[in-house]
Amino acid sequence: MQRREWLAAVGGVTCTLAGCVGTGSDAEPDHDTEADSDGDASATATTEDEATEEGAEEAADEGTSEATDELPVHEGYETTEVRVRTPDGDELGRVTAAIADTNDLRYLGLSDTESLPTDRGMLFVYGSEREGLTFVMREMDFGIDIVYADAEGVITRIHHAPAPAPDEDGNEQGYPGDGQYVLEVGYEWTTARGVEEGDVLEFDLEE
Repeated sequence: MQRREWLAAVGGVTCTLAGCVGTGSDAEPDHDTEADSDGDASATATTEDEATEEGAEEAADEGTSEATDELPVHEGYETTEVRVRTPDGDELGRVTAAIADTNDLRYLGLSDTESLPTDRGMLFVYGSEREGLTFVMREMDFGIDIVYADAEGVITRIHHAPAPAPDEDGNEQGYPGDGQYVLEVGYEWTTARGVEEGDVLEFDLEE
């Protein structure tokens, strides 16, 4: 089964995520959710920080592949290095993220991604900050963390979204948030690295 994530917009707009979905008056249906003209999608399930650091690290690696060199990931996509820092500037982690900045790419999202190495992710980019976005999991093979960030890269919300059960399609797994950017990484990646709301995403995007 291929992995897809959809973002259901509160404004009635949703888009497929395989990647992610967006909302907005000009939204168009995306892969697993509906997306606005900027398209977006994502899904995660909130979890408690009860696991030990070791357990969190194992969870972060679950459903991912360490053989990055042997597994082409998002070939043909533009990429950027995303660094996560505390407000004081301490680095907590980094990933190479495929950029989903068009309706088509946001619609496709991670749906065609069979596994995600711990050093990779997908960054959904909108033209401006969006309110009432909702990411949902559809036909996903593995869980992910969904990280919403505002125009300055400040993290506004984090979700931990497990993979749908064998008898589920993921459409009922909705993960809301606001922001201009949504970063999707491996499940519990943020927990293992102590990433919290208020921390900052840093990356470069070509004009």
